[in-house]
Amino acid sequence: MDLNLDTLKREILEYLDSAGFAVFHNRPGGLEGLGLVLWDTEKHPDFQAFLDVAQKCGAKLILFASAEFESSDIEELEAQLDDCDLSREERREYESRLHELRVFTGLTCSLELAFDHDSRLYVYELQPDWYDEFGGIEDEIMSRTPEDDEPDSLPGYFSKN
Repeated sequence: MDLNLDTLKREILEYLDSAGFAVFHNRPGGLEGLGLVLWDTEKHPDFQAFLDVAQKCGAKLILFASAEFESSDIEELEAQLDDCDLSREERREYESRLHELRVFTGLTCSLELAFDHDSRLYVYELQPDWYDEFGGIEDEIMSRTPEDDEPDSLPGYFSKN
């Protein structure tokens, strides 16, 4: 879904304030690796329904995180292209696809809301379609980047075991 997350971000923060929630501004991606229960934003995109569940569960604190799409995100992928074994046409295609995404620089690319209930984090997460496209390009490029075969030890050092 191609949403204007900047507008939605303001609406969510206003709603959280008016509903009396305490808001903990979390780092974007700070929930990764934790046991999460994800809200189905495809079938139920209304953030207010998610927050109604939080209220009914007695949640007073909502974790809130947002991220902006930065030009450095694109630049890092462009730098990864140098490490890929690509034909001239393939490289041009990736560069073109990444260039098209530059129009989204500075826009909110993800929103996360979460609350704790019975030691589980319940999460509402949204990303626009264009950011999903960026993630797909990133996955493609990373899969074409050769793995470093160097051992994890420092050169010149060896174990005497």
